[in-house]
Amino acid sequence: MEWVADMRPYLAAAGSSIIFGFSFLFTKNALDNLGAFELLGLRFFLAAFFMLLLRRLRLIAIQLTWQKLGSLLLVALLQPILYFTLETLGVQLTSASEAGVIIGLIPVVVAVLAALLLKERVSFRQWISIAATVAGVILLSLPQLQGGFGGLLGIGALLGAVVAAALYNIASRRASSKATPVEVTYVMMWVGAVVFNGVVLVRTALRGEPLRYLGALASPELVLALAYLGLLSSVGAFFLMNYALAQLSPSRVAVFVNLTPVISILAGWLLRGEVLIPLQLAGAGLILAGVWGVTSSEHAGASQN
Repeated sequence: MEWVADMRPYLAAAGSSIIFGFSFLFTKNALDNLGAFELLGLRFFLAAFFMLLLRRLRLIAIQLTWQKLGSLLLVALLQPILYFTLETLGVQLTSASEAGVIIGLIPVVVAVLAALLLKERVSFRQWISIAATVAGVILLSLPQLQGGFGGLLGIGALLGAVVAAALYNIASRRASSKATPVEVTYVMMWVGAVVFNGVVLVRTALRGEPLRYLGALASPELVLALAYLGLLSSVGAFFLMNYALAQLSPSRVAVFVNLTPVISILAGWLLRGEVLIPLQLAGAGLILAGVWGVTSSEHAGASQN
């Protein structure tokens, strides 16, 4: 039973990546009816409303103080605001495969920042595991990378998203000393809902069609996609990620981020009939080996102690 308890943070990190991996299928469907920021606005509004409902029903406990809010607002600024904004801009100016390669650098940046800001020691085995997952992401993306990378602005935006995601890992870890994972997630969802819907309302008002994007909710397929993205991919996945960050070092949790493209490609193969080639299987194998290296190194160290 003690081994099971030790594995909970790892299972939470893996569960978060699995949910995010399937989210790409629902995002593709939703973007057929909505713009990127309209989707983000509706997604986080649903997530925030759901968490408010859980709070009203006393199924979750939220005790926010001014002392907590400073740390929590910093977390929310980094993720979802900066990360999703920069990632959306970057993908629009480059391609999904290029974005996958650059976003795959998150574990490396997290490890460097954790060493600098948290004085965390990253072992040689962890560096090898991180390198394996990054190499795996590159292999996954190689079939779609043709003609090199896109514009500098797009690459710059994606690199900014990587830094924002890495700093989120650090900030969430620090916030865990003051607030619970539920409280961190609650503030993230509400800040996302207010900011993204505010952006959409201003943009649509300037075009003379405020709230028009709500008309897309008449589509049952869109409602299903929003339910997954708002409830599972926002509330569920970010709670699991914040829980993992409260228990594990950021560099360990960040390695699991690169599980997401593996799940996304497998989901596309299983559910959409997309082609899966040997190079992608090799990339998936490298990522899984890297994740195994991180989890096994923790238990090896624990057994020696």
